[in-house]
Amino acid sequence: MSLTNEDLAPTASDKRTWGLWHFAALWVGMAVCIPTYQMASSLIDQGMSWSEALGCIALGNVIVLVPMVLNAHAGTKYGIPFPVFARASFGVLGANVPAVLRALVACGWFGIQTWFGGLALWQLLSILAPSVGEMLSSAAWKSSFVAAHPGELLGFVVFWLINLFFILRGTESIKFLETWAAPFLIGLGLLLLGWAYVRAGGFGPILSQPSKLEGAAFWAKFAPGLTAMVGFWATLSLNIPDFTRYARSQREQAIGQAIGLPPTMILFSFIGVAVTSATKIIFGETIWDPVALLARVGGALVLLFAMLGLSVATLSTNLAANVVSPANDFSNLAPAKISYKMGGVITAVVGALIMPWKLLATSGDYIFTWLVGYSALLGPIGGIMIADYFLIRRTNLDVDDLYRRGGAYEYQGGFNGPAMVALLLGVLPNLPGFLAAAVPSMADVVPGFLKTVYTYAWFVGFLVSGGLHVLFHHLFGARTKRLRSLGASG
Repeated sequence: MSLTNEDLAPTASDKRTWGLWHFAALWVGMAVCIPTYQMASSLIDQGMSWSEALGCIALGNVIVLVPMVLNAHAGTKYGIPFPVFARASFGVLGANVPAVLRALVACGWFGIQTWFGGLALWQLLSILAPSVGEMLSSAAWKSSFVAAHPGELLGFVVFWLINLFFILRGTESIKFLETWAAPFLIGLGLLLLGWAYVRAGGFGPILSQPSKLEGAAFWAKFAPGLTAMVGFWATLSLNIPDFTRYARSQREQAIGQAIGLPPTMILFSFIGVAVTSATKIIFGETIWDPVALLARVGGALVLLFAMLGLSVATLSTNLAANVVSPANDFSNLAPAKISYKMGGVITAVVGALIMPWKLLATSGDYIFTWLVGYSALLGPIGGIMIADYFLIRRTNLDVDDLYRRGGAYEYQGGFNGPAMVALLLGVLPNLPGFLAAAVPSMADVVPGFLKTVYTYAWFVGFLVSGGLHVLFHHLFGARTKRLRSLGASG
């Protein structure tokens, strides 16, 4: 059974060309996107003041930077992607479990970003051809099944095809797009902030709006909000080796990420917070969807420029954050049959089939069900991988054995059983709380304590699974080695 192909093999030294600026620009391109804006504005919509929302976002991104840089280390040192790195802790076949879980989350994000990008293209069409836009947005054409009119679906399909074009071009096209898109996207965000400043009469009225939350009510929103902020990039904190395998050095990837991630998230989140607060003053209602807001700003030229910018922002984020990892993850399932490009096509197809508009019903669903929910899966995986690499292996891996059966990472039949158990036990404490959030009829059945545990889903899963993985290694590690040696001698 083949465990490698051209895309999963260690990156050759002559292809490790990504420097500090490339990683900083990568994060600027990924962070400046509609979901980041909505994440910030959703906290305002939930009742936080601008300072509470921004503090929550800043703390969450500083926290998630730590596992991001730690998991990036193996990619830079050995030139290996995430699914291959996962073989060290989960087994050469067991790595497919965390890889597929990560890939399915990425497919969800791909669909969400493609939907946002499609909406922006749809607005562009409405500007350039108003009569066509009016015809396609007719309520009589709207389908109850997809809850979207033909114009929105047309934008979705066109934007999906644009993503597919870049997927087929490969990873280097992503680097090119991120490098040139980053400064443009920051400029667009600052222009939107300037508009809010002028229309609302300065930052004073915008930032003087008080919090609607006090005491226990605040912490009931802050805890899941913080978990959502960490969960927002928990996906990339796992598959960051998919990018750092191209890094020139540890220093450049670490500093590049530190420069690119927290500052950009804080800046663009401030734009989302400030502009959303301004909409209450300007329009008399809180508008947390930037596409809906830009449609009301007025002026065809301004709207044309804004929607074009949102399209570029969404494209750059989607390709980097939601294609590279699942493409490698799907390839890891059958390396001889599924290439990186084929994995990317699978991601695009699954992302369309999930009907992403159903994941974005309200700001509460966005935070409590989607962001916090999948962090309950990804936190345990991150805890196991980091504990295994740094605490157990001391950053030493046998790269050859990562690509063959019967080596150091074979365990039992290709699966590391204790790691699988640790993963399951890290997910279980958060399952009741997730059901209470996702299924309204379960809300009164689940005890309050378990609901509180769920608000810290990523942290609980990370610590429980990571700690159990180390414990299980000390309890069963020697026995596993004896069984492996007996199997080899027999």
